[in-house]
Amino acid sequence: MMNIATLTLNPTIDIAYVVEKLEHTDKLRAPPQTVDPGGGGLNVARVFVRMGGNARCIYLSGGSTGIALDALLDLHQLVREKIAIGGETRISPVIYEKSSSHEYRIVPAGPQVSQAECDACLQRVSEIDCDYLVMSGSLPRGVPSNFYAQAAAVAHRRGIRTVLDTSGDALAAAIADGGFELIKPNLKEFQDLIGEKLTDINAICEAAGKVVAQGGARLVAVSMGEFGGVLASEAGTVVLGAPEVETNSAVGAGDSCVAAIVHGLASGKSDEDAFRLGIAAGAAALITSGTGLAAADDIEDLYRKSHPPS
Repeated sequence: MMNIATLTLNPTIDIAYVVEKLEHTDKLRAPPQTVDPGGGGLNVARVFVRMGGNARCIYLSGGSTGIALDALLDLHQLVREKIAIGGETRISPVIYEKSSSHEYRIVPAGPQVSQAECDACLQRVSEIDCDYLVMSGSLPRGVPSNFYAQAAAVAHRRGIRTVLDTSGDALAAAIADGGFELIKPNLKEFQDLIGEKLTDINAICEAAGKVVAQGGARLVAVSMGEFGGVLASEAGTVVLGAPEVETNSAVGAGDSCVAAIVHGLASGKSDEDAFRLGIAAGAAALITSGTGLAAADDIEDLYRKSHPPS
């Protein structure tokens, strides 16, 4: 059985609403809301478990909203290890406007986290037993930009393969230390990392290959939404297209992609086929409305139909 642990420093309660049209001042009546545990690592765990793997969720949780998040994770029957913090866990509303088919996502900064709470996370990483540690999502206030690099160093000393999906200074600091099994920025995050607004596919491939050559990660997967993605490794670069699907929600598409790539790698697929599975999972998440994330059957169906293995 494939075992991973996920680390989520800035989890959220995702609440999805559907309204006919956004109007200021007026009360907007909506069908019943959907509420799910969210944040990078928790989303990865949800999809990974659906695909048949085991995932242990390590996450920060605090305040009355933290209690609600804990309960949501229990409803999803996820194995969880809460690190208590003094701040309030954030709530992220997602509003779908039917008249325009537009989705609006509000993402708060998250709580202030103390050094002692950061240290508790590192201590927990030093104790986990897993094949992969997936670190995903933004860093809340108070967490140093090199925290993921610190956590990866702890995991690497124990022979655990690490996966990172983050952005900005946190991604740059982690890549500088290197040693990751996989990083998965989207195109904008990758452009920010490189410091150039790359749009030419050959230039993107070359830049991703340089990150691999410099030891940042064994695999660099750059997701590009409807345009598919680029996978760089020592063997070279692969460009894959994305399945054409009707988009109902973009929430968790990147996290679903990460979960499926890791599932593919852990189950013995080649790097390219694991990436194929990840691209399929990203598209499967788009099919699902609100904060539902990718369904296992949709992932398998899109993988089989759109990217048959060679």
